[in-house]
Amino acid sequence: MSAAIRNYALVTSAYWGFTLTDGALRMLVLLHFHALGYSAFEIALLFVLYEFAGIVTNLVGGWLAQAHGLRFTLYCGLSLQIASLAALSLTSPDWLPAVSVAYVMGLQAASGVAKDLTKMSSKSAIKVLVPVEAKGALFRWVALLTGSKNALKGVGFFMGGALLSWLGFSGAVLAMAAGLAITLIAVAISLGDAMSGPGNAAKPKFRDVFSSDRKINVLSAARLFLFGARDIWFVVGLPVFLAAELGWSHIEVGTYMAAWVIGYGFVQALAPKMLRAQSHEPDGRTAQFWVIALIAVSIAIAAAIQQDVAPELAVLGGLLVFGVVFAINSSLHSYLILAYAQGDKVAMNVGFYYMSNAIGRLTGTILSGVAYFYGGLVGCLLTSIVFLTISWIVSTALPTRSTATPQG
Repeated sequence: MSAAIRNYALVTSAYWGFTLTDGALRMLVLLHFHALGYSAFEIALLFVLYEFAGIVTNLVGGWLAQAHGLRFTLYCGLSLQIASLAALSLTSPDWLPAVSVAYVMGLQAASGVAKDLTKMSSKSAIKVLVPVEAKGALFRWVALLTGSKNALKGVGFFMGGALLSWLGFSGAVLAMAAGLAITLIAVAISLGDAMSGPGNAAKPKFRDVFSSDRKINVLSAARLFLFGARDIWFVVGLPVFLAAELGWSHIEVGTYMAAWVIGYGFVQALAPKMLRAQSHEPDGRTAQFWVIALIAVSIAIAAAIQQDVAPELAVLGGLLVFGVVFAINSSLHSYLILAYAQGDKVAMNVGFYYMSNAIGRLTGTILSGVAYFYGGLVGCLLTSIVFLTISWIVSTALPTRSTATPQG
C-alpha cells in the first residue's frame, strides 16, 4: 500500500504541474488575443482544435496506455506540452490574423493532446492503485485528485493573467515550459519502472476502445452534455463579458476566474463528505438530482440578467452557486466512471468516457462564441440550460441502485 500511495503522489504531482500550465495557457491565449482585437468567435476558434484533439486522443491514448503502460502516456503528455509552450513563444503581433489563428490553433491542438494523455493516465492510475477491498476509498481518491486539479487550474488562471502582465505572452509561455520540464525530470527519476507496460500480456485490439458497456455509454453521453453546458457560457462568454461589458482588466478577469475554479476544486474534493449522509454509494439517482439542481441555478441567473435585476451581482454571485453545484456533478461523474470501469480495461474505458467529455467541451466552446455573438451572456445561459436538460434526460437511464461499486 505504501508503494501505491507513493506512486499515486508522484502521478498526482505530475498532473498538478501540467494543470498549472494548462489553466495559465487558456487565460493567456484568451486575454492576449482579445487585447489584439480578435472577436469572441475568433477567440473560440483558437480553442476548437484543442478540444477536438481530445476526442481522438482519449480513444488512442486509452489503447496506448493499455498496450504500453500508463507511465508511457503520462510522459508523452508532459513532453508534448513542453514542446507546445516553447513553440507558442514564437508568435508575433505582426503576423496576419489568419496566420496567427492557424498557428495557435495547431499548437492548441498539440496542447489538447498533451492534456488528455496526462489526464487519462493520472485518473486511470487511481483505479489501478486503489485496493479493491478498500470500500469508499475510490470516491475519496478520485475526488481528491479531481478537486485538487481544478483548484490548481484556478491558480493557473491567475498565473496566466499575472504572467501576461509581467512577462508578456512569449516570456510567459517560455517560463511555463521551463517549469514543466523540471517537473517531468523530477517525476521520471522518482517514478522509475512503476506503471510500465503490461509485460507479456496480450496487447489490446484497437476496436476494444469503443465501450460495449451500457452504463459507461449512458454516463459518457450524460457527461458530454454536462460539460458542454458549462463551457457554453464559461469558455468565451463569461471572460469576454467581464472584460468588455464590465471593463475588468486582465488581472481582474484572471483573478476572478481563478478564485471560482479554486473554490470549485475544493468542493469537488469535499464531495464524498458532503454526500456521506446517504445510505449507499452514489448512483444514477444521485446524478439525476444534482443535474436538476444545476438547471434551477442556471435558470435563476438567466432570469435575473434578462429582467435586469442586479445583473452584475446575478452573474458574479450566481456563478459561485453554479460552481458548487457543478463541482458535485463533476465529482460524481468522475467517481462513477471509475466505479463502472472494468478492471482489465480501465484505461480504455476511461479514455472512451473522456472522449465524450472532449466532444462536449468542443461543442460548448464553439457554441460559446456563437451564442455570445448573437445573444450575449443570456444567450449562452439559455443554450447551456438546453444542454443540461438533455444531460438529465440521459441520466435517467443510469442504474439507480448501488451498482457503482468497484469491479476488480
